[in-house]
Amino acid sequence: MKICVYAISKNESKFVDRFMDSTKGADAVYVLDTGSTDDTVLKLQKRNAIVKTKKFDFFRFDEARNESLNMVPKDVDVCICLDLDEVLCDNFRQIIEQEFTSDVTRLRYNYIWSHDNKGNPKVNFYADKIHRRKNYKWTHPVHEVLTCTSDEVFKTVDSLTINHFPDDTKSRSSYLPLLELAVKEDPTDDRNMHYLGREYMYYGKYNECIDTLIKHLKLEKSTWKPERCASMRFISRSYQALLRYDEAFMWLEKAIIECPNIREPYVEMALLCYKLNKWDKVIENCKDALKIEKNEKVYINEPFCYDETIFDLLSIAYYNLEQYDKAYDNVLKALLINPDNERIKNNKIIIENKIK
Repeated sequence: MKICVYAISKNESKFVDRFMDSTKGADAVYVLDTGSTDDTVLKLQKRNAIVKTKKFDFFRFDEARNESLNMVPKDVDVCICLDLDEVLCDNFRQIIEQEFTSDVTRLRYNYIWSHDNKGNPKVNFYADKIHRRKNYKWTHPVHEVLTCTSDEVFKTVDSLTINHFPDDTKSRSSYLPLLELAVKEDPTDDRNMHYLGREYMYYGKYNECIDTLIKHLKLEKSTWKPERCASMRFISRSYQALLRYDEAFMWLEKAIIECPNIREPYVEMALLCYKLNKWDKVIENCKDALKIEKNEKVYINEPFCYDETIFDLLSIAYYNLEQYDKAYDNVLKALLINPDNERIKNNKIIIENKIK
């Protein structure tokens, strides 16, 4: 089996050695550099990557990905699309050779998008950028999608992991105009409409966020409930930023109805109730969230649903209702998850003093 890695790069010199170390099991590594001004290209070449350089008059991610995929020879069996800030697990080749049987065209694998300060997985979901050489291309200017031009067969392999260690200093200012272009090119695409609304929220363009995500919810293709729920949650966040709390509550109620089997809408409702000192409602929604034990591996997962947040909220709510024993039980649970949180440690002392 011939297995190759392909990637795009720009000014990622500090990641080159780690990236190349993690791809040692591949038969070849192909990188399209889109205009580095540091020594990324030189370092890649020294590590035996096959590098091509191309500057785009107007950069869009799908065109760059397709250009890098075109560098891969046609006789390659399996292609791994990787970014330079991503790291393959040590035994990736062994797993691919075992799992990528002749009937499979694409693998889903365990993708750790972010880590906490101790290196533990924070956001974890399935990704699917390992595929056959033939019949695949990339589409969409940003948040690009791997598209198959024939029938495809997926296989999910939990033992195959790719870790992501992003450069938080790198500008992503091009995302908003590229998302606006993506929606203009295909206004019926639910995924891009959702991403555009979310991006408006990140930029503090709350009215644009609300309008765009309502459009997303009305699209015929908008059927995936966790993403629809996320749109409703982001609409609520935007209304909160505009201090329009009645609308914020309404949209979180819709989010709970839309997807009652995930923690996110309950925890966001608890956070809103905390903001407005509605302590009974904080407790009610936190308890509803805790009834949901399974963390589905999807990209819309929110880290605050599985860290110390729920127990922190419960401890504060019980404290304000003068139920100090319950407040103490929950502050201990919060500290078990995050023993280094100084604010929660201080809360524990305050609660202990009340009990005494």
